[in-house]
Amino acid sequence: MSGKLYGVGVGPGDPKLMTYLAVETIKNCEVIAVPADGKEHAISYKIASGIVTDMNQKECLALSSPMTKDPNVLNENYQNVSKEIMKKLDEGKDVAYLTLGDPTIYSTYIYIQRVIKESGYEAEIINGIPSFCAVAAKLGDSLADRSEQLHIIPSSYDIEEALELPGNKILMKAASKLSDVKKILRDHELEAQMIENCGMEEERIYQNIDEMPEKAAYYTTLLVKNKWHF
Repeated sequence: MSGKLYGVGVGPGDPKLMTYLAVETIKNCEVIAVPADGKEHAISYKIASGIVTDMNQKECLALSSPMTKDPNVLNENYQNVSKEIMKKLDEGKDVAYLTLGDPTIYSTYIYIQRVIKESGYEAEIINGIPSFCAVAAKLGDSLADRSEQLHIIPSSYDIEEALELPGNKILMKAASKLSDVKKILRDHELEAQMIENCGMEEERIYQNIDEMPEKAAYYTTLLVKNKWHF
């Protein structure tokens, strides 16, 4: 009997924000998979190991993905990664693929799950707290009030058109493009708050654009409100 793949969201950074189901799933899986060159380089593994005991005794698959937007390169990687997972599933072992935040939001995991399911294996998503929910909680305000719209925007792509949409915006993965993002926000006369590495030891909170650096860590989230009331 084949094993089953679980895409496990470990939340935004604080191990205590992991769900009971996520912890239970990781404990019950014989194999851990991480999207990195090794578990020592995987933030998701570090988070989970902060609350799941004996993780170091489990087999760990290091399944890194290239940092590129080339769909051909990415699709080849997803196929190769899926083959490694399927080898373990064929041994009857359940695999927990750890991902930051929630597996359904800009996560590499979902592409792998599609390949796995198309190949006839079982797969299940274990939700985690999204980074932007943790950011809003840390800042002490809502993401959207009453009838306000909320838009989730990947900052590594063109954001100008999206900023014209009504309602509030979440800008994810600004990182190396933060300088451009800041300029665009100023050009649109918008203000924002930002948290870098939310819930982690390296967490930094920036209350306005002037405080923000020109570059930030990969795990950076901005909250933009049309009617600013943070």
